[in-house]
Amino acid sequence: MINQQIALKLFEGFSIQRWTDLVRPFDLVEMDKAAEKMVLAYIIGKIEENEGKFIDWTWMIYASLFDLLKKISLCDIKAPVLTMLREEFSQEYLKLNEWVLNQYEPLFKDEELFSMFSNYVGQKAGSIEIPEKTKTAFRVLRAADKFANLREFQMFSVVNEPFRLENIYKDLQSDLQEFMDLKGVQQLLTHQRPYEFLIKIEQLRFQVRWNQTPRVPKTTVLGHCYFVAILTLLMCRSSNVKMCPERILNNFWTGLFHDLPEAVTRDIISPVKQATDELPNIVKKIEDAIVSKELVPLMESFYIDEIMYFTSDEFTNRIYIDGQSKEVTWEELNEKYNKVQYKPVDGRIVRVADHISALMEADISIKHGITSIHLAHGRESMLENYPIGNIINGIDVGKLFREIVR
Repeated sequence: MINQQIALKLFEGFSIQRWTDLVRPFDLVEMDKAAEKMVLAYIIGKIEENEGKFIDWTWMIYASLFDLLKKISLCDIKAPVLTMLREEFSQEYLKLNEWVLNQYEPLFKDEELFSMFSNYVGQKAGSIEIPEKTKTAFRVLRAADKFANLREFQMFSVVNEPFRLENIYKDLQSDLQEFMDLKGVQQLLTHQRPYEFLIKIEQLRFQVRWNQTPRVPKTTVLGHCYFVAILTLLMCRSSNVKMCPERILNNFWTGLFHDLPEAVTRDIISPVKQATDELPNIVKKIEDAIVSKELVPLMESFYIDEIMYFTSDEFTNRIYIDGQSKEVTWEELNEKYNKVQYKPVDGRIVRVADHISALMEADISIKHGITSIHLAHGRESMLENYPIGNIINGIDVGKLFREIVR
């Protein structure tokens, strides 16, 4: 379920500024926070899973989408205000949630997805009980959200006067106390390996895409990755294929981590990569070597192989069989390998999502009146690469691209 209205609404996450009543050394926007939260949720969740806990990953990735949609609707209302509303004015809080859902109902053509959204809003409000199997995932996601807040605080605290921060710091510490039983939270707070891995990934939050041209809104590599992951999730629902749970998750995580190598290589723009016929392959080999040297040692052993699978050949339809990745066709994914044991990935959908993100980044800036030859050329190249009638993994991509920029 993907259309222009939903795509544009989600893109607003790149414009919503956070911590607007404090001095900020760089833009802190909602999309970047959502991205870092899901990186943290992956790290904390994998550690809990390794400890023998069940993590409802499918619930978690949809919950992250619904959290972002709700935040976009409510904009920059401070968390303490929402907490007071929920605890002291419960009826008004429920009406506010109903108002949020009413804003989105006309945009959703996928009734099942909107029902999931409504159910999640009820779960967070306490009016709908959280299933027992989902409770650990719920706590992991909340812990990730709180730690992401703490990391933002730590980054901007160096440029703010201490008296402005005292109460905020106390609240952040208090928020995290509830999750101190989670091993991943303990390791993050004591700056162990998961923290070092997170700090390296955070560098993607400082890297601005299209940095050779003025553009609004600016988007970072990390925020772009989460946007791609969400677009991938929604496009998978548009493909009219009942994908196995593992396939849905692999597609989402591939989207989120697809630019992970740039944390250690920085962005090498497409025109440079394509300057010679052999350069794309050479760049890929260099990226793999640097990732192995600088990123892999920071990962936990029980998820190294999984992340490397997400980031290797990230734009190909593939499965994992006989100990290695194998490229397959869309038809083979559906007819033979749509099963958990094959770890199927719709890499071509991830690539389409990546290009939709780039198209929107260029098109929206142009429509705001901030343009350049780079943006105009990028926009036209995307449309040329996906002509009308171009079907990829069951999606009419040519039609979708033109709907998004109409």
